[in-house]
Amino acid sequence: MRFSPTFLDDIRDRVPISNVIARRVGWDKRKTNVSRGDYWACCPFHGEKSPSFHCEDRKGRYHCFGCGVTGDHFRFLTELEGLSFPEAVQTIADMAGVPMPVADPQMERREKERTSLLDVMEMATQFFQDQLQTANGARARAYLRDRGLTGRTIETFRLGFAPDSRNALKEFLAGKGVSKEQIEACGLVVHENVPVSYDRFRDRIMFPILSSREKVIAFGGRAMSPDAPAKYLNSNETELFHKGNVLYNFARARRAMQGANGEGTIIAVEGYMDVIALHQAGIENAVAPLGTALTENQLDLLWKMTSQPVLCFDGDGAGIRAANRAADLALPHLKPGRSVRFALLPDGKDPDDLVRQDGRAPFDKVMAQAKPLSEMLWDREARNGTFDTPEARAELEARLKQLVAVIGDENVRRHYQQDMRDRLNSFFQPQFQNRGGDRRNFGGGSNFSGGSNFGGGNFRGQKERGGKAGGPRTQAFASDRLTRSGLVRGHQENAALRECVLALTVVNHPALMLDDYDEIAAIDYDNRDLQKLWSAMLGAAAVVAGPHLTRDYLLECLDVAGFGSLLKNLDQQVRNARLWTATEQAAMEDAREGYRQALAFHKRAKDLRWQKIELERDIAQATEAGDDAEIDRLMRASQEVHFEALRLENQEAIIDGFGVLSGRVKGAASH
Repeated sequence: MRFSPTFLDDIRDRVPISNVIARRVGWDKRKTNVSRGDYWACCPFHGEKSPSFHCEDRKGRYHCFGCGVTGDHFRFLTELEGLSFPEAVQTIADMAGVPMPVADPQMERREKERTSLLDVMEMATQFFQDQLQTANGARARAYLRDRGLTGRTIETFRLGFAPDSRNALKEFLAGKGVSKEQIEACGLVVHENVPVSYDRFRDRIMFPILSSREKVIAFGGRAMSPDAPAKYLNSNETELFHKGNVLYNFARARRAMQGANGEGTIIAVEGYMDVIALHQAGIENAVAPLGTALTENQLDLLWKMTSQPVLCFDGDGAGIRAANRAADLALPHLKPGRSVRFALLPDGKDPDDLVRQDGRAPFDKVMAQAKPLSEMLWDREARNGTFDTPEARAELEARLKQLVAVIGDENVRRHYQQDMRDRLNSFFQPQFQNRGGDRRNFGGGSNFSGGSNFGGGNFRGQKERGGKAGGPRTQAFASDRLTRSGLVRGHQENAALRECVLALTVVNHPALMLDDYDEIAAIDYDNRDLQKLWSAMLGAAAVVAGPHLTRDYLLECLDVAGFGSLLKNLDQQVRNARLWTATEQAAMEDAREGYRQALAFHKRAKDLRWQKIELERDIAQATEAGDDAEIDRLMRASQEVHFEALRLENQEAIIDGFGVLSGRVKGAASH
């Protein structure tokens, strides 16, 4: 039985290749990075003791660096397990939960028709390319030349020209034996509600749109006449082309990602010319939606290529609105290791403008300053508002809660709730300072979240009035009991220094990101300046890959983004504390060990803080209920958490190698 490419692609996309291979191998825990879908094992095709067999879920491929074997889902099953191809397809279809197609003469005929339609689209592409080189195409050639495109770029993207004629393409295809029905099925003519069909594209520069298999499935056409009703015109929906499921330059950008070993990202820009200009400037990993707002299916295509695509928009009002629509589109679909970043161009500029004069450097700087989704949402809701009344502040908090509530993944939603809570605290705190009043009446301390219930924060079921469960007085009383227990005397100095070590170690040793990018990207800093630094650093790192990701490159990007003085302060702090593993001079082995220890302490400290918050809430509720037995139990639990925090602090202080120079330095042999 012959299987359609559509069916094979579908079941392949539904089943991670690691699931297929895991039936026959055990993954190496040291080299495997599950969160990135990156797996290593001893090769099942030849005997070996160290793992050189590699597979990536994102690419759907495996390769052994020892014996050279390579392939996809089906090849693994046919070559290793000895299945026939139909049996391999049956196995993958069963794993995907997709029924096998039944022999259907009509379907087979439809596949043949699709193939013939692709042949027609190829003929049309060649026709448009040839027309660009004729006398009729002189104006179009001049336009492309004025836009700075070279002949090589024009050939790479197969740009062409549709002459200003109602039937030039139609007559050309008819002369090649193409039927009227095929021409209409390809969307190359307008034929509905007219007595005689005519060419859909006339007097336009033509941009072929390719499928994931790099076959021409549609066209975009830019009008040469300023009086044309539509500046850009796309093919209509056909058997081959569904606009919301296609990204311009998808196949070429995916190939560029694979050439970068998957370490780069994908950049989504707004138009065809942006993609082409970036490609000519050396940025080959850009795609574009087809003249409309990004769709869910297009966003899924981006996530299939990279965990954190960068959405690049013009900095004008229309671009900001498009970015906000994309933010709302992405929110419900966020998962661990699946997000988006936003790069906003200077007002009045597009990527083509930036790279035409000075090459890629200005665009790289914009990419280095790309914002995470959380910051994009916060800027939209809070930056231009006036929040000088409790009602206005409550309205902002309610809007943020409503936004975050749509996130489907529970863990991601919880972290967004915490992030927005922290931003609210930082944003509103200055408004309450220096008013001459006693802030204690607001429910304790300078923390806005002391009286806030954002996302299930400090107290569940809390009431507005003091004396009720979780109210200000009860909360202040609970906090006081915990303070007297010693739990919240705090380890602020240790935490701040630990965050300095984490940030500076990665900046000074960016090779760490090649092994642990997802974990590094997920580090959650308490310090607001470090949060902003981290966002800028991740944006800069996303632009380049492999050997191009150097310390000098990061420092230059971060300095341009305004973080030069902060980095100097971080360096001074770690040197004063003699935490040499975070400095540039540390050998890679020491830097990696220092980073891992600091990250482990950082995560454990955050866990303890969450436990403290929960205990604070529960003690408040028990105090209100007058449940002395429960209060005693919770206070004992608080003491245990306190002692665990002390043990963590002591352990951090005495661990060998945390901040101790081993004697190894860059370029020196290890001792």
